[in-house]
Amino acid sequence: MIDTLELSDIPAEDEALRAEIRIFLNDTIGHLDPDVRARSWMGFDADFSRRLAERGWLGLTLPTQYGGAGNGPFARFVLSEELLAAGAPVSAHWIADRQSGPLILKYGTEAQKQFYLPRISNAEAFFCIGMSEPDSGSDLASIRTRATRTEHGWTLNGSKIWTTNAQHSHYMIALVRTSGDTADRYKGLSQIIIDLKLPGVTVRPIKDMAGDAHFSEVFFDNVQCPADALIGTEGDGWAQVNAELAFERSGPERLYSSMVLLESWLLHCRHVGISDAHTVAALGAIVSWLAVLRSMSISLTAKLVRGENPALEATLVKDLGTEIEQAIPRIIGDVLGASPETPIPASLRRTLVYLEQLAPSFSLRGGTREILRGIIARGLGLR
Repeated sequence: MIDTLELSDIPAEDEALRAEIRIFLNDTIGHLDPDVRARSWMGFDADFSRRLAERGWLGLTLPTQYGGAGNGPFARFVLSEELLAAGAPVSAHWIADRQSGPLILKYGTEAQKQFYLPRISNAEAFFCIGMSEPDSGSDLASIRTRATRTEHGWTLNGSKIWTTNAQHSHYMIALVRTSGDTADRYKGLSQIIIDLKLPGVTVRPIKDMAGDAHFSEVFFDNVQCPADALIGTEGDGWAQVNAELAFERSGPERLYSSMVLLESWLLHCRHVGISDAHTVAALGAIVSWLAVLRSMSISLTAKLVRGENPALEATLVKDLGTEIEQAIPRIIGDVLGASPETPIPASLRRTLVYLEQLAPSFSLRGGTREILRGIIARGLGLR
């Protein structure tokens, strides 16, 4: 599978965006403590998202006719990389900008594009994704939430779980069953846009070990959705979701969840003058791992530029990326623990503790590791 990825470079015109982005981030979040910035793409800050929109940095790849900037995937890669490396609070707009906008652009009607895409680009419409369900998890083909066609649209019943930022979002794009039953697996699945203010929608946040509530349960009790809530073709939801997941799994966000911790640790090592063999070896392992995965992620972006669908390759990079995301807190914790006599700054300790608590979720969000490896095995013809 790796041989389908070609070594690629970020074009110079897109690379040139970095300087301006770094100045902006230094001005807006440079004063924040690392344990705050470590929340990064789980950090919700609608005002920050609006400031990005004012710069034209939301909807970066959407056509100008729909309020976007008309740039390519590499420009968005650079922006995402800088935001995540700095620990910017991008969660408010992240799903809408990364997944929902491109999905609507590809499969939506002209009316849907005209309505939703400018709002996404202006940070006026935040989206969440309704995929996982109780007793289904990442086995999306077994979902039971159903949308039944009516004279005036769709009646929606069921529930979703582990939905990121549902309590803050305006809309959800949900994978639902519009025909057949769970035995039909991939047949009969469709995607609909749900206005979360509609009667019958209940959102219940789920508090995690770190004390945050990024995820929610969402319940639908006879929710009446309009006829134009359907995205794409009825029954083609499975193919559309796989295209959407390629956007979710191909970017640098599957590599950089622990970057603020890495930066804080390096600053500590430089300040104290730590350069022993154990520390250098740990840093070398992290950097070499990240360098290879970053190159793979850039290659995925090149496939998107060519109009290809790198869903399978993105699944591999996501699986490998979450390994390094989870490994960084463990590696740094082990190095710091090996020198208990060296004082650790409180901010570094808080950042490490936060990520150690959050890291188990890295291999759950966007598809669990076990499900992803089944997809990879099927793609390689091993099952």
